[in-house]
Amino acid sequence: MRVQTEEWRRFIPGIRMYKGKKTLFYNGEKLWEGGLHGIPLIHDGEERYSWEVIIVLPGVEIIPEFTFNDCEVKTVIMADTVKRIEKDAFADCWSLVFVKLSRYLEYIGDRAFFGCDSLPSIFVPPSCREIGGWAFQYCKKLIILTMPRNVELGCLVFDNTLLMKKSPIDTDEDGEYNEGIDEEAIQWVRSINNEEIHALHRACSSFNPLSEIIHDLVKRLGINAMRMKNLIGITPSQYLEANTFAVISEKEIVNRYILDSMGEIVLFR
Repeated sequence: MRVQTEEWRRFIPGIRMYKGKKTLFYNGEKLWEGGLHGIPLIHDGEERYSWEVIIVLPGVEIIPEFTFNDCEVKTVIMADTVKRIEKDAFADCWSLVFVKLSRYLEYIGDRAFFGCDSLPSIFVPPSCREIGGWAFQYCKKLIILTMPRNVELGCLVFDNTLLMKKSPIDTDEDGEYNEGIDEEAIQWVRSINNEEIHALHRACSSFNPLSEIIHDLVKRLGINAMRMKNLIGITPSQYLEANTFAVISEKEIVNRYILDSMGEIVLFR
């Protein structure tokens, strides 16, 4: 009998403990029927509330509407086959703190992450062409949001977020604003790291950030630039740490910077 390795078992649909956490390995099946006031089809509410991690398996292209709404999941990791997240798919997942989207995601539906109170960051890949209305509304801790410059946005996408609370836009104390100034809010979000002084912020928050580019910027600006805050109080270090598409770490950048500096000292001694 062939021994099943942990890596191989990852691709079997179902619910099991994985790395010490109760995990749903999702295969694309329909889990919910009837919209906002609908019913779970396979797993009852108690079971849905018990999931800590959701791993969307390779081969899944669409996450249907309301699939994981009102779950207490903390971590969501998507295979790169996912192209669409339909409306309300993760709405009101209050405990959600980490989401890794598919690298080839094309569409995020209306209210897809509405009310995810604990979510601090989201990195939307350049393949995404549309983000529906209210997609991240009431994500009250959301401060880091990167998205393609040409993505089509619905209304009030990031209303009532920490990001808007930090903005100069006319909002209330929770970052809530009205639809009449939506375009102004969108333009402000798109411009956060546009200035040349924030080149390192852009590099660290980009899709697949490159070690060479970051290293060159750090070498030119100095290692302290990794701690320089932008308009919303976020540093390049924070962007890099939160970046779900990054394959490099600040530690690697710092180590290389130190080694290069030591080499220059020896060279000119």
